[in-house]
Formats: sequence, C-alpha cells, structure tokens
Amino acid sequence: MPIRLPFRPRRDSFPPDLWTKCPSCEEMLFNRQLDKAGRVCPNCGHHFRLPARERLGLLLDPGSFAERDAALQSVDPLGFVDQKPYPDRLAAAQLATGLREAAIWGVGRIEGRPVAIAVMDFGFMGGSMGAVVGEKVARAAEAAALERLPLVIVSASGGARMQEGTLALMQLAKTVSALERLRESRVPFISVLTDPTTGGVFASFAALGDVNIAEPNALIGFAGARVSAGTISQELPPGFQRAEFLFEHGFVDRVVPRADLRGELSRILGFLEPLQVADDVPGGFASPIPGFRPLSFLSTLGERLIPEAAPQNGRPASGQRQPVASSPDERGG
Repeated sequence: MPIRLPFRPRRDSFPPDLWTKCPSCEEMLFNRQLDKAGRVCPNCGHHFRLPARERLGLLLDPGSFAERDAALQSVDPLGFVDQKPYPDRLAAAQLATGLREAAIWGVGRIEGRPVAIAVMDFGFMGGSMGAVVGEKVARAAEAAALERLPLVIVSASGGARMQEGTLALMQLAKTVSALERLRESRVPFISVLTDPTTGGVFASFAALGDVNIAEPNALIGFAGARVSAGTISQELPPGFQRAEFLFEHGFVDRVVPRADLRGELSRILGFLEPLQVADDVPGGFASPIPGFRPLSFLSTLGERLIPEAAPQNGRPASGQRQPVASSPDERGG
C-alpha cells in the first residue's frame, strides 16, 4: 500500500504569482511582503510600478476619495487596426486592469488637506494619453480652479496614444490650456512623476507643476535614450533621463521615496494654498499680484543700465533740464 505524504509535491507548492524577481538586484521577493512595503524592494530600493488605485490608497486618507467621470470611455474614431482592432485592445486593457481608461481623477484628502487628484495607470495600454485621459486631466484642472482645490497629478505614461492619432496629440494643447487657467486662478499644481513619464505626457502637463516631484530612478523624458543619442550623435551621460539626473540639472524639484511621498505632499500643500477669492477686491483675489506695467519696467531697467540717469534725492540727474516754473507763485513772485 503506497504511503501518502501530507503535503503536495514541491512543483505545486509555489504558485507563479507568489514571488517577484527584482529587476535591479535580482532578488526573489515574496509578494505579500512586497505589497506591505509599497511595492519597493527592501534590498535595493527599486520602485516597482503601481496600479492607479493602489497609488490612490497610498497617497490619500482612507475612505476620502470620491471618483468623478468614472463612466468616460474611449471610442474608435479612426477605425484603427494594427495587430488587432483598437476596441479589442481597449477591452483587453479593461479586463486586465479593471479600469475603463488609463487615468482616474476625483477629490480626496491628504492628511486632512482637500485636493483634486488625477492618477495614471501604466498597466492600461502603457498609460497612453488619448482623448479620454486628456479630458480627465483637463476636467481635474478645471474643477480645481472652480472649487479652489490644490491639484495633484501622478503621471505614469509612455506618451500619446497612437491609435487615436491627431486626436491624441490635441490633448497636449488642451491639458496645458487648462493648467494655464488654473495658474491664472492662483491655485497650486503639484506634479508627481513616476516610472515612466515620457513622450507627450512629459512634453505637456507633467513638467508644468509649481512643484515637480519624482520617485527615485524614475525614467523621465520626451524621447527614448537611443533616439536622443542618435539625434545629437553623442554618447549620453550616465543616468540620463533618470530622476536623479533631472534633479541635478534643475528639471525636478525633489526626488522623494515612495514611503515619504504622502508626508512630503502634505508639507508642500501646507505652504502652497489657493488664493482666496474676494469680490470687493480688484482682480478678484484677496492678495492680488501686481500686474505687469511696461512703462515702470522700462524705467527701472533704464535706471539699472544707466545709474547716472536715475534721479537722486528728488533732483534730476546731471544733464537733465530743470523743471520750469509756470506760475508767479512757483517763480517766487
């Protein structure tokens, strides 16, 4: 009679989704421990890509997120077909991610501070920006301006969506226009760049934050390294298009580890508060910013370039005519 051991054969003991191999240090990581660490390798600090909903759970207070425009969904205006029709690609991405599109936006709180937030998901067709993603980013900016809420956008994208052609490229102008109106409304915008943030997303709204924050070693840039090297016909420096390289050259304001990102956003939001609207103040703001006055600018510029031409102690500078008295009182008579 054969003996039955009280355990399964070794080949069935470890499901294929139980472990993840770190691409940086090649260490095998237990998925449960990796999830508890925020998808950051405990050995080398490599930051794995995060799905959009996990990102929202990491940044926002529990239960504070209220999604908006959840029903928006892409259509196939061009009838685009490559290896498979565009609607089939959308259906496969929706099934794999559980999302309708590559971006989610809504309102929530970060350590009690209300914000409007949009998060992109690289798992949905590479986080590519089509008409719906651009519309969600624009609506997030417009709602932030209307409701006087700071805006936070977390980018993770390969660029514009080729299946929508020119319609996808038009989203660059639309999102930038919405953010410009947000800036004129004196509402802060914080951009969080994660791995990867490239192409048309980086060339439009991702790099326009009042504060630009990046995760460690995130790939950030417009074109790929191979294309950039071929264009300039030069060898690229080490770490080119990585977050630390961009920080050293002034394109990124901070490089913040994922575990500290929520606290860092809260501190920045404490300094950057939307200007309060006042109906009885010219310009509409309680603390209006002085407008640009060309004549005053030119006068100041002339005084700096030609110091001797500037008035001294209320008297005209040398070489200038004295004012002529026009009345008997002014002439002393």
